[in-house]
Formats: sequence, C-alpha cells, structure tokens
Amino acid sequence: MALEDAFSQFTRRDWEHESVEGTVRLAVVGIGGFARQRALPAIAAGNYCETTVLVTSSPDRTVPVAEEYDVDHVVDYDGFLAGDLVDAYDGIYVAVPNAFHGRYATSAAEFGKHVICEKPLETTAERARDVVDACADAGVTLMTAYRLQTEPTVRRARELVREGVIGDVVQVHAGFSHPLLEHADPDTWRLDPDLAGGGALVDLGIYPLNTIRFLLDCEPTGVYATTHSSGDPFADVDEHVAVQLEYETGATASCTASFDAHARSALELVGTEGMIDIESPFGGVVPQEMVVESGDVRMEYTGPPVDEVREEFDYFGYCVLTGTDPEPDGEDGLADLRAIEAAYESAETGRRVSLE
Repeated sequence: MALEDAFSQFTRRDWEHESVEGTVRLAVVGIGGFARQRALPAIAAGNYCETTVLVTSSPDRTVPVAEEYDVDHVVDYDGFLAGDLVDAYDGIYVAVPNAFHGRYATSAAEFGKHVICEKPLETTAERARDVVDACADAGVTLMTAYRLQTEPTVRRARELVREGVIGDVVQVHAGFSHPLLEHADPDTWRLDPDLAGGGALVDLGIYPLNTIRFLLDCEPTGVYATTHSSGDPFADVDEHVAVQLEYETGATASCTASFDAHARSALELVGTEGMIDIESPFGGVVPQEMVVESGDVRMEYTGPPVDEVREEFDYFGYCVLTGTDPEPDGEDGLADLRAIEAAYESAETGRRVSLE
C-alpha cells in the first residue's frame, strides 16, 4: 500500500459489502447519560437500526425521552424480563451498569433477540462466558459495543499495519485518563466494584486494551500491572493503573488509565520501519487526526468528523440484517476480561501473569 492511498476515501465503510433494506428494531435497556446523549441520537441518525422500546426504572420520567425520539413503548425492567413488548423489538442495546449486563443479555437471547452490549461484556470472564453461550445456544447475534472498531481512523490504522507500511510493530503506547468526578457524583456505580467489576482499568483501560488487540490482530501472552488508589472515593477501585502487555508477535504495549487525571487519550504504534500516531482516539469523539511515518515519508491527515457511535449501531444492524458475524463479538469481549483479570492478579501479586 502506498502511504497516500491510505487516506483515499478515508471514511469508507469497508464492512458494507451489499445494500440491505429494513432496520433492526432496538429496545434500549438503561436510559442513562450515554444512552440519552450519544446512543439514542446515533441510532436515530443511522441507517440500519431504530429505537422502538425504552427500558428504564422510571417509565414516567422517561416519557419525554420517548417523545423526543419518537419511541412508542416504555417498559420497566421487571416488565422487560417478564417478556412484555417482546414483539416490539428485534434486538436490545444493553447500557445498564456492568453487573447487570448478563441478566438482560441472556434474557434477550431467551426471547430470540439479538444483543449489542456495552463493554465490558460482564464483570468477570466466567459471567461473560454465560452470555456468550446463551447467545450462541439461541442462535442470535452478540456484539460487544467496541465502537472504536468501526471508527475510520482506527480501521485505516489497522490496514496500514496489515500492509506492513510501518514494518513489524514493536511497541505500542496508549493512555486514557478522565476526571470521573467532574461529571459524576462520588456515589456513582463506577466506584462500586460489585457493580463495575473494577475501576479505571475496566472503565477506561479497556479501550486501549481492545483497540490494540484489534490493530495487531493477535492476543496478549503475558501481563504485568500496577494499580494505585489515593483513598476515598476511590478506595475500593483502582484510581490509576499501568499495564504492560506482551503479544504473540513479540510486540509489547504500555497502557495507562486514570479516573483522576486531566482528560487525555493517546495511541502510538512504533514499527521497524515507521510509526502511526492517532490523536485522542479514546475520548468519545475521535478528531480524525493521524500522523504516519514510513521510512523517510511522513504524512499528516485530518478528516471530516464521524460519529463512531452511529457507525457502531449501523454496523450491528448491518450484521444482523445480512447474517454477518460482527468482529467485536462475545469472544472479543471475553478475551478482554481475561486480560483484565490477569492484570488485577498481577497488580495484587506483583508478578507477571501468563495468558498463554
């Protein structure tokens, strides 16, 4: 691949191979901030999904949201689990706290409904395996909501890696920090290990962990990690985390995440013949800025903005409508939970943990 060719039709959907008709009707389970501010607008703006049911603990208070997005049905959690409105949707989007992902995903599978579930897939690998098995047994599509896998900058970077434009990847550097309490109360569920499954690593570090696996197209073989918490309100979870990973190819990655640092994200891949730097890949809105060096050639690219959440839901809908298996499937989510559990074991024991 010539370097300049990488930036041709930068925002193309290379996963979209055929035209399809219809939409996947979604029940959105959990109407929190992300669902209201990002998911519902993205579904409405997309081509292959539509929201037909809202599932919430407060149906009366959710009526204005339903009216804003022209959603006909609102049901509480117990009603959803009992099978109410089961004919009004084809699949569900799970956006409740992590510890409840499995409950709603497996119930949907029992109803014969497809599932797109926020990351992490569950709070433990064992519980995530139950979700994967339930969806497989029911013959429904399961997608872990790794929206960066559908984001154009990340997809173009993977093409560059696959084509050997930067040679063999040797090192990856990635970090994601976000001051949690600027936008959340100290009693947020994200600081409850029983509900979240962990702290900064689970909520933020999972983005670089998954994105690196996607870019390298291989699995980590070993993990060494350290965590630190300064005390309340972070006393029960990791406030800061640093993870060193080794991969099947011999590449290494250094990842950091923090709940209590200036908002920042970065991703850099260094190869034997060049490098790729992606500006702010994990912060929610990727600015489509990247720098690529290949030998003596250096190119900088800034593209038009793309809503990766819309891309994610269109990709899910397209996969369901065409019978295509999504790349960020349940096994993908399960693999990250194995790496997360190994990282926490390493932080506790002070030793490298093997994933082979």
